[in-house]
Amino acid sequence: MVELFDTHVHLNVEQFDEDLEEVIERAKEAGVRWMNVVGFDRETITKAMNLIDRYEFMYATIGWHPVDSVDMKREDLEWIESLATHEKVVAIGETGLDYHWDKSPADVQKRVFKDQIELHKRVNLPLVIHGRDAQEDIATLLEEEGVGEAGGIMHCFSGDVATAERCLAQGMHISFGGPVTFKNAKLPKEVAKIVPLDRLLIETDCPFLSPHPYRGKRNEPARVRIIAEQLAELKGLTLEELSEITTENAKRLFRISS
Repeated sequence: MVELFDTHVHLNVEQFDEDLEEVIERAKEAGVRWMNVVGFDRETITKAMNLIDRYEFMYATIGWHPVDSVDMKREDLEWIESLATHEKVVAIGETGLDYHWDKSPADVQKRVFKDQIELHKRVNLPLVIHGRDAQEDIATLLEEEGVGEAGGIMHCFSGDVATAERCLAQGMHISFGGPVTFKNAKLPKEVAKIVPLDRLLIETDCPFLSPHPYRGKRNEPARVRIIAEQLAELKGLTLEELSEITTENAKRLFRISS
């Protein structure tokens, strides 16, 4: 029996306003039993909190996206900390560094990232890290600041093997999304092969990064099964084995007992 945990979804964005129930039904049909909804600003955090109160199988990660670091105020961080006491808030993020876009200067991103590293330690929840064109700086900052006992996730990891090993050494899990299925995706496949099974996670990052053969189209949680199939092949496992391993990893990290 295949029971999947999509550890990173954005069902709290406008792309799902019109057909959320249909999307959820397709996910259930594909074997998705649990979802982690990630909020990254005031609006999406509020929507994430509403979703976890509405759906038993949804949990939330709340934080501030690095691209929007310049918009974050001290009261936003305090608000996130107050919401982190909710029993279904399972992680802090997505935070990190993103050098692809130039909205927020690197020094501002690093300051906001450090603030959320400190927050994740205070509330003792895992840290969910977004990285784009910045994996080296992220690994260095994690080594300098240290990761709390709750650990964390390198969300939709796009770095190389050496950087992955540095993040693993800090106690992080490595999560794979749609790009690991792309035909020209040599690097993520190489990384997937070296990640220990007890640190492996799967996600869609929907509505973004749809896996092959849906690349370029709106992504949704049902397609996490395609990612699981690809990782099972890379790891020499059956889909059932891969799904059991990654689901147990997610439930252990997020402290979900049911």
